[in-house]
Amino acid sequence: MSTSSGAETVGEQDSEPELKRVMGPKLLLLFIVGDILGAGIYAVTGEMALEVGGIVWVPFLVAFAVATLTAMSYLELVTKFPEAAGAALYTHKAFGIHFVTFLVAFAVICSGITSASTASNLLATNLLAGLDSAGIDGIPSESNTAITVVAMGFMVVLAGINLRGVGESVKFNVILTLIEISALVIVIVIGLVVVGRGDGDLGRMVVFESGSERGLFLAVTVATAIAFFAMVGFEDSVNMVEEVKDPERTFPRIMLTGLGIAVVFYVLVSISVVAVIPEGEIETVVAEEGRVLLNVVTTGAPGLPIDKIFPFLTVVAVANTALINMLMASRLLYGLARQDVLPRSLGKVLPIRRTPWVGILFSTVLALGLIIAVTFLADTSVIAALSGTTALLLLCVFAVVNIACVVLRRVPDGRFTAPTWTPYVGALACLALVGPWARDREDWVQYRVALGLLVVGLVLWVFTWLTNRGIRAKKTGFRDIEHLED
Repeated sequence: MSTSSGAETVGEQDSEPELKRVMGPKLLLLFIVGDILGAGIYAVTGEMALEVGGIVWVPFLVAFAVATLTAMSYLELVTKFPEAAGAALYTHKAFGIHFVTFLVAFAVICSGITSASTASNLLATNLLAGLDSAGIDGIPSESNTAITVVAMGFMVVLAGINLRGVGESVKFNVILTLIEISALVIVIVIGLVVVGRGDGDLGRMVVFESGSERGLFLAVTVATAIAFFAMVGFEDSVNMVEEVKDPERTFPRIMLTGLGIAVVFYVLVSISVVAVIPEGEIETVVAEEGRVLLNVVTTGAPGLPIDKIFPFLTVVAVANTALINMLMASRLLYGLARQDVLPRSLGKVLPIRRTPWVGILFSTVLALGLIIAVTFLADTSVIAALSGTTALLLLCVFAVVNIACVVLRRVPDGRFTAPTWTPYVGALACLALVGPWARDREDWVQYRVALGLLVVGLVLWVFTWLTNRGIRAKKTGFRDIEHLED
């Protein structure tokens, strides 16, 4: 995502020099892997194990296949339109309907807010667990209220960081990515050690058990919808296209490689979960939201101090996810305001810091309200509700992108062309995972959360439409979609 914090006019933007192409294949690969790895694996593995038992690795592979189909469409489109506006740009190029473009852009904003809210709850859970394991007295690590308060406090801290101004640094992302990878390597190594000393049963890897009493196909479908939250992030890399050296040649190979590396990590981690956590105890472990991998560490290596360090590695991984998503959400709000499709006040910037302070505060308030509402009103876990809503929103966006890829095949080809069938199958697969059959009934709250967020956007659009028509005597629509995120 390329961001600028000034309030230049579109004409002034056109006179600005192009972004410097600083990312080669290695840095782009680390960016993609780092964006995919993060909060997802910590949030969903336990819920998936409840659905399918020992074959928890299978839904990861299915989610990888669906993500790869969609990645093919992204790659075809990004080589045709190498601008950093992503799904909104492709939607606008394909259909030319301003309101549809807005819905896609606002759905991406909402997915960033729900993803950051998921990460904040994971961070709170692991931070409190880490402080408790460090021997600090009086830490209410099991209290839902304490977790909610810490999660909300973290969102406020993120807003402060965002207001101060955070320049995107690919090299800093490399450090955070290495920390994320290190945490997952610890889990994988502990799983291998447990199996090696004969305490783990790899035979459970092929045992299907569904706590919901579904058949194999439906259980894997539900688990795949859950797993999809762990596979998102690859789509963010298209926002870096203007800063990548030779993107038409580099992107296809590196994006697919990044997805492959991520799914290998996920499969190995899921195998460690099955091997280390004793049979029959997974439900108890999942009840402690966001601590499944921490339980692998504490159970598999009880004599090592690594269990005291691991929660803080998790905190770093999910904090990075939250910060990136809130940055994206606030900058997209800023961009939509500058396009006059949302109220202009959302585009206001701080005079000195040059950060979009109204967009930051608005997205933070939405996140805080979301955390409170889901915590006290949902019948399911907070992490499951928020991560599932993120996946639901992005699955809808990905379906639109796949359809846009089909429509835009009338445009001369770029340097990458996906196989003819992949966008069709990708769109159908994404839509299949959106349906109610892909969720437990208590998880249908995801539809209400997603709809509520989109209604907020719709109200803002209507208000802007009325203001533009009644006061400014102008139409509401995108003037410069290519620079939506500038």
